[in-house]
Order: sequence, then structure tokens, then C-alpha cells
Amino acid sequence: MRILLVEDGAELGAAVARHLRRAGHAVDHVAACDEAEAAWLVAEYAAILLDLGLPDGSGLDLLRERRGAGDLTPVVIATAYDQISDRISGLDAGADDYVVKPYDPDEVEARLRAVARRADGLAGSEIAIGPLVVDRARARVHRDGIEIRLTSREWAVLDALVAARGRILSRTVLEERLFAFDDEVAGNAVEVYVSRLRSKIGREVIETRRGLGYSVS
Repeated sequence: MRILLVEDGAELGAAVARHLRRAGHAVDHVAACDEAEAAWLVAEYAAILLDLGLPDGSGLDLLRERRGAGDLTPVVIATAYDQISDRISGLDAGADDYVVKPYDPDEVEARLRAVARRADGLAGSEIAIGPLVVDRARARVHRDGIEIRLTSREWAVLDALVAARGRILSRTVLEERLFAFDDEVAGNAVEVYVSRLRSKIGREVIETRRGLGYSVS
């Protein structure tokens, strides 16, 4: 999934971004409110990790502004250990969850995945699709009880389609959800990943709607 990471601490931000990318996520890392707002307005994110104390303003004010505009993108706020008032204010402003600094990157990823699943209307982590069992919490897929090994990009395509189950996702929408601003994207990248997925999970799982895109049902 595509994640917006808003963190002005250079070392922490780089470490979290690296961890999330290794887990197969596309990450846009920004360090200020104006950069966060610009990214938030032009890209579609599965979830946002938002630091509250930023050099050019308050992440809390940005969150209130976006919620006031009707934006429902899942947000996990990051707060200092002793700032209980920030956690309360963040949740009251519309945050979906919070993590306390210093935090564990694995916990952060788990919380981001959880709020994204809830936003998709999928509270549970395991979803049956035909002969497949897809575990979105652990990024694993089984067919007839046997685990199928996917690359991080293949998993990202499958996860995006599962999250939109029953709806058609165009190539452009899939690219938007799979790649960050700095990623180099080949013109046929989505088609390549879909083809590789089909060879592993079965051609019948992913439907092609000619001229429209792809879906799973």
C-alpha cells in the first residue's frame, strides 16, 4: 500500500521509510506541514503516519483541516511519550490511532495496516477469494493450504485488488497506489505484475475488464 510518512527527524524518518519499503510499501517521506499538505492533496494514500511537531506548523492543525474538508484517509499520529494531551487532541481531531515515540517500526507498520483495513471495511485480516486465503495482516497468501511466495510488488498488487474487492481498478489507479513519487515506473509495470501474479495464484483469480482495469471478486 502507499503510505505518507510525515516526520521531520531525519534519522527516524529514514529508518521508518526504509523499514516500510522493505515490507513492500510505497512511501512518500516529507518533513514539514506544507510538504505533507501538498502530497496529501495530490496522491491517494492507504494510510498516513503523522508527526505532530513539525518545523513549519502543527500536524494536528493539518489533520483538523483535512478532516474538516471531508478527507477520511486513515491517520496514525506519532506523539511523545509524556504528551497524553496530544494523543487525546489527535484522536478528537480525527486520528484513527496513535503510536508513542520512540516506537517500534514493526508496530507502526501493523497499526498502519490495521487502520487501512478498517477503512476498506475489512476488519478481519483473512479473506477467502475463490481457492485463496489472503492474510492481509501477515502479507501471506495460501492456495489449498499451501503458501504461495510473492515478491513485495506482487503482494502490493494483490493487496490493492483485495482491498477494492468487487470494484475495478484501472492501471492508473493501481500505479497511484503502488508507487511513490520518486519511484521509476515502466509503462507496462502493472501488466507485468498482474501476469506474474496469475502464474502463481491462478489465472482465474484476477479478472481483466478490457479497457477498464482489473478486479477480484
